[in-house]
Amino acid sequence: MVSPSLISSALAGTMERAKISKVGIQLYTLRDLLQKDVSSVIPKLAQLGYKQVETFYGYDAKNAAKGFWGLDAKEFKTLLDTNGITSPSGHYNESVFLTEGGGTDVLKNHIEVAATVGQKYLTIPSIPGDHHKAASADFYKKIAAKFNEAGQLAKAQGLKLAYHNHNFEFGDLGGGVTPYEIFLTETDPSLVSFELDLFWAVNAGLNPIDMFKKHPGRFKMWHVKDMDKADKSVFTEVGTGSINFKEIFSNAKTSGLEYIFVEQDVIKIEPYKSVGQSIDYIKKSLL
Repeated sequence: MVSPSLISSALAGTMERAKISKVGIQLYTLRDLLQKDVSSVIPKLAQLGYKQVETFYGYDAKNAAKGFWGLDAKEFKTLLDTNGITSPSGHYNESVFLTEGGGTDVLKNHIEVAATVGQKYLTIPSIPGDHHKAASADFYKKIAAKFNEAGQLAKAQGLKLAYHNHNFEFGDLGGGVTPYEIFLTETDPSLVSFELDLFWAVNAGLNPIDMFKKHPGRFKMWHVKDMDKADKSVFTEVGTGSINFKEIFSNAKTSGLEYIFVEQDVIKIEPYKSVGQSIDYIKKSLL
């Protein structure tokens, strides 16, 4: 006999599920194909059922003619529109702004580009370079202050800033304090949101659901990326690995989830077969 408490818990999880109907993909997953011909990649993703994409370092701020793999922001937006795809978020390199006391012009350019593409979030993909290896809590507090500053600039143009994690942000700086916790507590929720990479959070030994409950509403986006059952350093297609996505997705509302993006850093099978397998699992089993 099933315990009434378990039934209540299951129902609560179902009721909490966010209304996510569109599946996106982080284009870094197909970076090699994009370099060859972006105009053939986007239609293929649409055929597979992807309705959203998240851009990455493909944009060249110093040369608008190169832009997104040879297209400027307007041309890239047209390509997306033609194929019924939107781009709610983009990853942009703000290393100079974050760590070198400059880069405001580049940041403002990125904000303008993101707005042109129709992106809602300008997402910082990581702390630049090796700055994190010997960093202190004070360093991360300064970075959090820069996030708030960038968030103000983005807000003025109708965008919001987000931060995407790897696993180093969960390392102990002393006394149980982590860089990620500093970012969460030192940033203004009205200016800064978070894109939780589920793979890296689990890889670091965290339970994403505990994170949602501690900081409800802060995790507006997820990278849905699976972990090999035998080796936690190996990426695999969503639904074939060890991460319990069903449980995580049942707590999407607590997370504040708005967008999901499939991502796989390393693919060992035919790329379109891989991303097709991932979206099929998400649509059939998680949404």
